[in-house]
This record gives sequence, C-alpha cells and structure tokens, in this order.
Amino acid sequence: MKDAAQTIGNLVDHQNTTFIGSVGEDGFPGVKAMLPPRKREGIRTFYFTTNTSSRRVADFRRDSKACIYFVDRRFFRGVMLQGTMEVLEDAEYKEMIWEGGDTAYYPLGVTDPDYCVLRFTAERGRYYRNFSSEDFEIE
Repeated sequence: MKDAAQTIGNLVDHQNTTFIGSVGEDGFPGVKAMLPPRKREGIRTFYFTTNTSSRRVADFRRDSKACIYFVDRRFFRGVMLQGTMEVLEDAEYKEMIWEGGDTAYYPLGVTDPDYCVLRFTAERGRYYRNFSSEDFEIE
C-alpha cells in the first residue's frame, strides 16, 4: 500500500457502519456494529458517540484494549485498527461531536448523563484486499 493514510482514510469515510471490539468482563472479545465515527484525525484518532450505560463503555473502563473494523462490501476490502479506547464525558468532547438529531438517542441533550464520547487511538493496522492482508504502521 503506497499511502496508508489516504487509502485507509478513503475507505473509512465511505462506510456507514463501524465494528468495534472490546474485551469483556469474562476475558472474551465482543464486537458491536455502530454508526461511523463522528470525527477522525488522520487514521490514528476516531471519535464515536454512545450510551454511557452500554456494555462497551463498561468494557473499555475496565480494559482499554480495542479494535475497530471497516469493511467495503462492494470491493471486498477492509481494515482493522488496533489500539485503545477512552471514555470521555467532558463537555468539551461531548459538544465537539454533538449533532442536532442526537436528541433521538439522548433526550436530555448534550448534557444527558447517558451520552458519552469514545475516543479510539490506533497503534497499528491490518488492511485486507485482493485476497491478501498486510500490516501497516500508524504514522
């Protein structure tokens, strides 16, 4: 892959689902489909919205190891990023990615105690295409 940031960024930006993996209380991995990231900084940092009361939030508070996966079904390619996930509840981050329609999920608005932000920081990645995979570094 010539330019990981461009190739992976383009793939991510055109998907409407993100798969997020966490380590459960029992030590086994769990995966959940979520909406795409609200914001990303290159291919290192991704921001998602979720419910503070969710199982994933409990998992990440206990063990920050995480992965996110994006798949392009049309061209049968995908990328897995591994790293850490932080649960952010500060007003700064909540306001940064809040959108008007979010009241459907968080009726009390941006200050809803069941609304939080997940910040994923990638450490490494693996890209799949053309029936083969390659590891790449996050720069």
